[in-house]
Amino acid sequence: MIKRTIEQLIKNDFNKGKIITLMGARQVGKTTLFDSLVNNNSTVLKLNCDNYDDRQDIENKTTSELKQLVGNHDIVIIDEAQRAKNIGLSLKMLADLKLPTQILVTGSSSFALSNEINEPATGRLIEYNLFPLSLLELINHTSQREEKRLLEQRMIYGLYPEVVTNPNDAKRILTNLANNYLYRDLLEYKGMKKPEVLQKLVRALALQIGSEVSYNELSRIIGIDKSTVESYIDLLEKCFVIFRLPAYSNNLRSEIKNGKKIYFYDNGIRNALISNFAPLDLRNDIGMLWENLMISERMKRNSYFNHYALMYFWRTQQQQEIDLIEDIDGKLKAFEFKWNTTKARTKIPKPFVDNYQNTEFKVITPDNYFEFIS
Repeated sequence: MIKRTIEQLIKNDFNKGKIITLMGARQVGKTTLFDSLVNNNSTVLKLNCDNYDDRQDIENKTTSELKQLVGNHDIVIIDEAQRAKNIGLSLKMLADLKLPTQILVTGSSSFALSNEINEPATGRLIEYNLFPLSLLELINHTSQREEKRLLEQRMIYGLYPEVVTNPNDAKRILTNLANNYLYRDLLEYKGMKKPEVLQKLVRALALQIGSEVSYNELSRIIGIDKSTVESYIDLLEKCFVIFRLPAYSNNLRSEIKNGKKIYFYDNGIRNALISNFAPLDLRNDIGMLWENLMISERMKRNSYFNHYALMYFWRTQQQQEIDLIEDIDGKLKAFEFKWNTTKARTKIPKPFVDNYQNTEFKVITPDNYFEFIS
């Protein structure tokens, strides 16, 4: 078992009278994580809402029916809860029963599950997000030296648990994930009749990681209107496929103010979408892969350790730029990502230094990334 960073945090929240929800993409290990938290002496009821019968057990039930369902179980695990109708109301009723049972809920689609849960179950939830494995989790599982040896593999095949534990079958696993799981909840939730449009959009985004994205340009490439592009990107973000970095702007007139960059939560999924698993020495996107890996790892790190950092990129109209800006309570940190360590002597742009003094600046390379992700 590869120990997940948030495992102990979740365990500390047991028996506080709250329902614990765990959000994340399919196949990132949500059920495995909850299973690892179950004491061997506990009596456990498991419901998987992908299963029709299990879904019927919890949908539109009365308080008495839910109490009877829970019975004397110490723990109830409800998997893929977004599939159950009115799940938020059912969870509210369970919470209000104030049973000694710990309710654990997983969901693959934050947009569906959050909207249904948050309003009826306000104040009754403790929420966590789970992502593909992090480099820090793997370093803690093996060693820093071993993960440095496998860094090229991580950049190409990513960090989904099944990929990490079955490296010889990584291409097949990732292709299956990209084709069968990536949009599953989104397509069902929205009832989309043209999934090929969504697939074209995701592929276009995969080719533009690390670059500023234009919704107008994407709409022309794919042949749909700008508002639909923006809507789809929002839904893909809520499905834990991608995430956005907005442009940082405060003082300078020449700063880009409304730009956005898009990154993938996992390098392997990105490479599966463009059908490119070539080794690094045969690629022309090494810098993009390194930047995507580091920013996604930093995002995981901030989420897991409750570092409430706002994340941005910075660019001027003269194309001076910084890959990542973090704002924590008004204190700025700036980072550049360089795969080639011989070109790592990047200086922070002078306009940024002049206008944002006392900003900490670091260049992150394969030689020093450990501190950055820790």
